[in-house]
Amino acid sequence: MIFKEFGNIKDPTIILLHGGGLSYWSLENVISLLTPEYHVVTPIIDGYGEYANETFLSIENSANHLIGYVTAHYNGHVFALGGLSIGAQIVTEILSKQTDIADFAIIESALVCPIRGTKLLTLPMCRMSYGLVKKRWFSKLQAKQLCVPETLFERYYTDSIKMSKQSLVNIILSNGTYKLKVEIKDTKAKTLIIVGEKEIAAEKKSAEILQRAISNSRLYIAPKMKHGELSLTHPEQFVEQLKLLFSK
Repeated sequence: MIFKEFGNIKDPTIILLHGGGLSYWSLENVISLLTPEYHVVTPIIDGYGEYANETFLSIENSANHLIGYVTAHYNGHVFALGGLSIGAQIVTEILSKQTDIADFAIIESALVCPIRGTKLLTLPMCRMSYGLVKKRWFSKLQAKQLCVPETLFERYYTDSIKMSKQSLVNIILSNGTYKLKVEIKDTKAKTLIIVGEKEIAAEKKSAEILQRAISNSRLYIAPKMKHGELSLTHPEQFVEQLKLLFSK
């Protein structure tokens, strides 16, 4: 992982993990709203963008990397830890491993119930789609599906063509087979769980599972929004929900 830092290091630290197909730049609008009060760290997950040369292995491996970073640089504890999509899955894994790693946690659109057929279909899907990633028209379709703002498309496209086929395979496998650990019930973090009203059934079910598993949690269903749309295209509303969490 590469760690980008913004704001005053003396302020409370918030670590935010980007979603699949994205990088730290997808959080720039959120960062600008948070840095007047908080020190923000945005890791670049293995296999993505500037760290594309490092193969993504698994959600569990990424969680261990981030736990090591927090231990080494923040004495094992930060103010808040959040993530979107695969970034949110990494957050749930961290919370299940380190119960006191953060005061607050934000889990946006995390899939925690495995999708049937993921192992069977991943390799054929990657064989068919990997070559298409380099096509601008295909990337535009993917960016729209991911709710990437048009102003960020060039950065999305530049980063997406860097990803190796092995990282893509591992990301899809890890994302589709990830199962929530029972140990997450012991987390001490006050948790905000976010899911879009227009997300697929598996994502909505995952949000409900998370809310039941984490006793000190609140579920926010973003009205009329799709996967990741709240933080990516409505940063003001996203930060408003964060500050509401922090105030309690």
